[in-house]
Amino acid sequence: MSNTNYMEKLLEGAPVEWKALGEVGDLVRGNGLPKIDFTETGVPAIHYGQIYTYYGVSATETKSFVSTETAKKLKKVNTGDVVITNTSENLEDVGKAVVYLGEQQAVTGGHATIFKPSKIILGKYFVYFTQTDIFAKAKRKYAKGTKVIDVSATDMTKITIPIPPLNIQTEIVRILDTFTELTAELTAELTAELTARKKQYNYYRDQLLTFEDGEVEWKALGEVAILRRGTAITKKQTTNGEIPVVANGPLPTYFHGTKNREGETIVIARSGAYAGYVSFWSQPIFLTDAFSVHPDSTVLKPKFAYYFLQNKQDHIHAMKKGAGVPHVRVKEFESFDIPIPPLEKQQEIVAILDKFDALTNSISEGLPREIELRQQQYEYYRDLLLSFPKTEIKA
Repeated sequence: MSNTNYMEKLLEGAPVEWKALGEVGDLVRGNGLPKIDFTETGVPAIHYGQIYTYYGVSATETKSFVSTETAKKLKKVNTGDVVITNTSENLEDVGKAVVYLGEQQAVTGGHATIFKPSKIILGKYFVYFTQTDIFAKAKRKYAKGTKVIDVSATDMTKITIPIPPLNIQTEIVRILDTFTELTAELTAELTAELTARKKQYNYYRDQLLTFEDGEVEWKALGEVAILRRGTAITKKQTTNGEIPVVANGPLPTYFHGTKNREGETIVIARSGAYAGYVSFWSQPIFLTDAFSVHPDSTVLKPKFAYYFLQNKQDHIHAMKKGAGVPHVRVKEFESFDIPIPPLEKQQEIVAILDKFDALTNSISEGLPREIELRQQQYEYYRDLLLSFPKTEIKA
């Protein structure tokens, strides 16, 4: 069934009006509320960090409180009101919303706006609508700022939303609540399964990469591999291309038109918060603020060396030096001991760990993919239920 036919069946001829948000409720910008005001008990206080936590579900409780005296100075949130973020470092987080269902009156601070729905709109219906691409495009029009992005309460009043009859809103909320609950339950089950698989993977990895005294020969990494530093480059110096620029983290910092490493490459981040982070690349890359490990293939397979170093990740992170910008030194890795079992044994270990790794870590295989598909399914039905033909609004 097409989106249009589905919505026609749901509406059964009922009219849908698009109205400016300011026409269907009052928007009140919050005020104050620095973190120093939070207390362990008192009046519930919703801050924008909690809005991210509760995004997509009902905020039935808050985890922060302020004193009664502080609460008197702040804007009030009643049961059924919607709290919306106004500011963030990225546009995606601006406009996130939760409906407050607590029985006790709450308060909120200056990074949020309180939407007090009129009798023609359900707060939770509006919360679900704020998750759609339609709302995202509308708020982008009014976004101001670069480092900190803000959409003011005044501008939010201009954003138009579809207003079907209340019984239709109630049915949409019911369906999406059910999907949200089922998605959350399934995601929790899959996440628990994924956690169990990761524990199983870590157990077998530890077993496969632990050797008894005298079982294998151990050598310093510098004896069986060459360690090469990356080349400094800035974003301005890059050319158009699809070569990942690998630096001091798990993800590419940007992309380039030239490579300086290819084949199977073990990378160890050299400085910053991820100093010592071990990653493996089987595609051409441009290595910058990191160094690469190139084993002698006649004695040490690259993937086996990677799995061994990855298994020692906590120890490697502990090798960081420096207070301001922590870093690891190439010389220390040249003396890092690594086991050298026969090549056939190394290949056998790699084959086993590759299978576990694909199951637990790949986004296109195994459980992570299932979790992603459940979220995509929820988003599909949410967008389907909130897609209405847009009517012209008279000036």
